[in-house]
Amino acid sequence: METVGDLLKSKGTQVYTIYQEKTVGEAIATLVEHNIGSLVVQDAGHRIAGIMTERDLLRRSYTHGPDFLAMRVREVMTGRDRLIVCLVEDRLEYTLQVMTGNRIRHIPVIQGERLLGMLSIGDVVKALHQAAAAENHYLRDYLTDKYPA
Repeated sequence: METVGDLLKSKGTQVYTIYQEKTVGEAIATLVEHNIGSLVVQDAGHRIAGIMTERDLLRRSYTHGPDFLAMRVREVMTGRDRLIVCLVEDRLEYTLQVMTGNRIRHIPVIQGERLLGMLSIGDVVKALHQAAAAENHYLRDYLTDKYPA
């Protein structure tokens, strides 16, 4: 597995979304129901408007108190202007660097304007670990003469 596209093929392309006019309470219910940490936010035209993460929720709940659950998702989300995305052709190592460098745990995968999937940092680390373990296994077998020459 070398690219984001390869990982999406094995992981799947399920992405949970929410419209920016929904309430924060509705967004939290969706996160809890699906046991996920982020939602891609869409505008009325079904275009990507941003992302809402657990971190966004935590920060805004601290500053807005009891009215927090009635707020609109658009008031809490990370907007499109600050959205970090990856492309299907991006290498996993590069994607991990982008995620760690920007201190993000979820990254939408896009192609043009189309949303293709969502990756968590755990997805990327797991895929890279599995690839390294497989390579290690084959190199060890090669060095111990398990393959006839």
